[in-house]
Amino acid sequence: MVKFLLAPLIIFAVLAGWVWVERVYARFAAGNPQLGPFRREDGGCSCGSGQCEKRPSGFPARH
Repeated sequence: MVKFLLAPLIIFAVLAGWVWVERVYARFAAGNPQLGPFRREDGGCSCGSGQCEKRPSGFPARH
């Protein structure tokens, strides 16, 4: 019974910790713009103007 109750609590604690780390990361990134581009929330590239790398001709851009 203890394992049954402990498992959801552990999962919740891990997810809450993840949210906390993301918030700390975002606060740090906003407070230190001189350190360069940081990862965006939507999972895209943050290196500028929508293109992160040079693609050889003939290869379509990924979206």
